[in-house]
Amino acid sequence: MYSFKNDYSEGAHPAILNKLIETNLVQQAGYGEDEYSTEAKNILKQKLNNPDAKIYFVSGGTQTNFLVIAALLRPHEAVISADTGHIFTNEAGAIESSGHKIIPIPVKNGKIKPEDIACILKVYNSLNTVKPKLVYISNATELGTIYSKSELSALFEFCKSNNLYLFMDGARLGNALTAHDNDLRFSDISTLTDVFYIGGTKNGALLGEAVVFNTSELATDFDYIVKQKGALLSKGRILGIQFLELFKDDLYFSLAKKANDLVAKIINAAKEKGYSFLAETSTNQAFPILPNTLIEKLSQQYSFYVWEKIDKDFSAVRLITSWATDENMVDEFVGDLKELGV
Repeated sequence: MYSFKNDYSEGAHPAILNKLIETNLVQQAGYGEDEYSTEAKNILKQKLNNPDAKIYFVSGGTQTNFLVIAALLRPHEAVISADTGHIFTNEAGAIESSGHKIIPIPVKNGKIKPEDIACILKVYNSLNTVKPKLVYISNATELGTIYSKSELSALFEFCKSNNLYLFMDGARLGNALTAHDNDLRFSDISTLTDVFYIGGTKNGALLGEAVVFNTSELATDFDYIVKQKGALLSKGRILGIQFLELFKDDLYFSLAKKANDLVAKIINAAKEKGYSFLAETSTNQAFPILPNTLIEKLSQQYSFYVWEKIDKDFSAVRLITSWATDENMVDEFVGDLKELGV
């Protein structure tokens, strides 16, 4: 049974494991003050062309979203998110547990537009409601779609003109930036959002995300929030070493592109068979709409999520590839998709 369920089923890229072993007995300062974390942050600032950025390494995505939102918002302020957003659908009320309401926007492709936010602001405009203050987006989105530079620019300009923060969840940022139809540069993210994070867990790291505040003012006392919420690792070197290895030679982007290229094989095969898709994607997630009879057959050899029931005969499934996905298994899946499909 080969899994296409997620992009974190495997451990870490060998370069990371080798570096962890190589540096294992080198004594370092704790709590992220080690030389590896410092070097990794300097490399990221250079690649982002933003020497003023404030960067923090934390363990996971839900933790990151919780920390950033808890740090930026006052008690009466709320978050705007797509109804497919990870904070709304898959984080067990983590954001709400910090006292902040999530206001969902119904979307079809995972992306938010300025006019969507404008509608929310018209409704939440009095002392009797919470005050929208932060817009949460994901790139790539939970449906594998990506924001173009013009779309992100429009969102950021709208947020600035309406005194809103724009926060980008980058759990799959590498996949978004290496998509064949992407026109955003890594450095663009640092000028078109207030804060974002670079996902390592789903792209070659054992664990870890890099939170980037694009202005130092926004990061005021964030280190205290990280410590207070139990997210500050005494052995912060573990996170720093991983991001150093991922970014010193752009391994991060080559791994993400590999994942994108592998799922493209599945997408092309499904299109050749005439199947439609829940969303048109160019990252490492595919959502083909398949006959339920075919899904049952494929499920005997492969694991994946049945994402959404379309009608009594068809359902959309989610297939994900990773930096470590076996290309031979992708080819086998493609062969079975063609042979077993109608």
